[in-house]
Amino acid sequence: MAVYKRGYQRYRGPYTPHSAQVLAFPRYAWKRLMEQRLLVIVLVLSLFWPLVSAAFIYLSNHAEFLRGFGGDFLKFLEVKGKFFQVFMTVQAVAAMLLATLAGPGLVAPDLANNALPLYLSRPLSRFEYVLARLLVLLGLLSLVTWVPGLLLFGMQSGMAGWGWFSANWWLGTAVFSGLGMWILLVSLVALASSAYVRWRVVAGALILAFFFVLAGAAQIVHQVLRVEWSSLLNPAASMSRVVTPMLGLDLSEGPGAVASAASLLVTALLLCWVLERKLRPVEVVS
Repeated sequence: MAVYKRGYQRYRGPYTPHSAQVLAFPRYAWKRLMEQRLLVIVLVLSLFWPLVSAAFIYLSNHAEFLRGFGGDFLKFLEVKGKFFQVFMTVQAVAAMLLATLAGPGLVAPDLANNALPLYLSRPLSRFEYVLARLLVLLGLLSLVTWVPGLLLFGMQSGMAGWGWFSANWWLGTAVFSGLGMWILLVSLVALASSAYVRWRVVAGALILAFFFVLAGAAQIVHQVLRVEWSSLLNPAASMSRVVTPMLGLDLSEGPGAVASAASLLVTALLLCWVLERKLRPVEVVS
C-alpha cells in the first residue's frame, strides 16, 4: 500500500514525564564529565582531605594514650567548630577548582554551536535549562563538600556518643548550609562565565578571576580607604563571615554576618541576570 493511502493517527502511547526530560541533561552531562581525565584526577585528590579529617576524628576519640602530652594538645584534638571550619575551607577551594574544569563545558558549547534554539524549541523553558545545567555542578560539587562533611559529622557523633550529638547537632546544620550556599554560588559563577564567554579556556580562567580579582580588589580598597566594608567585595570572605557564626566561632572586625549574606545575595542576583541576558534562543544584532 502506498504511503499516501495510509491513515495517520495521533500517538497514544506513554509519554516521558517532563521531569525525566529535564533530568536527562544532568545524566548525560555527568557521563561526559567522567570521561575527562583531569577532572577525575582533581575529584580523587579532593577526597584526600576528608580521609585525613576522618583519621583525625578517629585519633581524637582514641587519645587515651596521648594524655601525657598536656591539655593544649588534647584541646587541639577536639572536634568542634574550628575543625569543621578548616575542613570547609579546604573543600571550598576543591569545589572551586572542580567548577573551573566542569563549568565551561556545560553552556559555552551550546552557545558556540547555536544549539540553544534547538533545546528551547522543545517543551523546555530557559529556567529549566539553567536548572538542568545547575544540577550537574551541584551534584558534582556535593561529592567533595557537604556529603563528606555530613559523613564526618556522623562519624564523630557515632564515636563520641549521644551526649556530643545533642550538644553539637547544630554543627551538622552549619556544614550542610554553609557548603550548600558555597557550591550554589560557585555553580552560578561557572554557568554565568560559560554563558558570557563562549570559549572553554577563557571561561575557566574567568571563573578563577572572579574570585581572585575580587579578593585582590577588596584588599586594595581596604589598604587605600581603610574601610571595613571592603571585605564585602570578596565573595569568599563574605561566605566565611556568614559561616563562622554558624560554627559557633567569633568574627573578627569587619562587616557582620547579615551584611555579608546581603552582599552574597546581590552577587547571586547579578549572576542570574547575566544568565537571563545571555541565554536566549535568538539574538538581535543591530
